[in-house]
Amino acid sequence: MNWLILIIAGLCEVGFASCLEKGNQSSGTTAIYWYSGFVISLTISMLLLIKATQTLPIGTAYAVWTGIGAVGTVLVGILWFKEPASFWRLFFICTLIGSIIGLKAVSH
Repeated sequence: MNWLILIIAGLCEVGFASCLEKGNQSSGTTAIYWYSGFVISLTISMLLLIKATQTLPIGTAYAVWTGIGAVGTVLVGILWFKEPASFWRLFFICTLIGSIIGLKAVSH
């Protein structure tokens, strides 16, 4: 169950990074909504990370959390913000995904 909580926490990290970018691209009331989404996503992500680390090793949990956030944020950047999807960028995202799976496989 804590692995599922950790995955959701990582997805919330993608949410707060995406809200931050959209807030930076917006102005006025729209920017306030995006920054509010940032604060809400950040809070949920941190609370879920705290919950997950009550039973999972902190080093593994933190690495998986940041890895999910990094991979997800890059994918959102490519798909939503039209960032470049070069071969090397995708290659290293795949190696990061492999590392996350490896950490899960060797953790108790």
